[in-house]
Amino acid sequence: MTRKIGHIALVGAGPGALDLLTLRAHSRLKDADVVLYDRLVDPAIVDLARTGAERIYVGKEVGRCAWPQGRIDRLIVAKAKLGLRVVRLKSGDPSVFGRACEEIAAARAAGIEVEIVPGVTAASAAAASIATPLTERGETDSLILTTGTARPGDAAPDRARLAYPGTSMAFYMAVQRAAEVQADLLAAGAPAACPVDIVERASTPSERHVQTTLGQMSQSIAEQGVQNPAILFIRYPKSLAAALSGTARIIAA
Repeated sequence: MTRKIGHIALVGAGPGALDLLTLRAHSRLKDADVVLYDRLVDPAIVDLARTGAERIYVGKEVGRCAWPQGRIDRLIVAKAKLGLRVVRLKSGDPSVFGRACEEIAAARAAGIEVEIVPGVTAASAAAASIATPLTERGETDSLILTTGTARPGDAAPDRARLAYPGTSMAFYMAVQRAAEVQADLLAAGAPAACPVDIVERASTPSERHVQTTLGQMSQSIAEQGVQNPAILFIRYPKSLAAALSGTARIIAA
């Protein structure tokens, strides 16, 4: 008798709102035998899984982690080896700071088919919520998705290379590192007047928007009590660079 071969789908649940889930993600949930879901996934999305599907919470919280990545990897592989259709449900898009590489590697090492179902990432949802495009013709022609954190033992991301005119930056998981991000960008030459939009819990009923500048960013976060999950949008428009350059020339003359 031929043993049934399982399947693993890394599915993006989007930023929070149920109606931002993709049709493909919905389809995989309806077909799943097992759903392993993260802390930030809306319970309403988990409830889209078919009746009878096993639901397993594998959420991680800073400082408290009953579900280290290795344990999750082993579980999704074990379930798939039973011939089950496994959905690993992740907030946002699995490919954007979603630890997808480890889970793909575990599946491939076990000879199990694996796919990625993309989701709406938090930066896209946050920009849409405040009606501010991620790029603007003539002003910001480069978009950077980056993080405020690094793996324990790794050096902090090199932010100096981001501080160039025409760049729009979306920082994930950076609320606790906002002072460092601010200091690094200012030291690299980004003007204190760079506009900053902070969007907390984008696309959810508790969404909040804080407007500030790079020079005031960490102070605004502290004063407003901004908490994760949040996206820090920092824009360095070409017009701002040109205006400051013109002012510098006038002062020098």
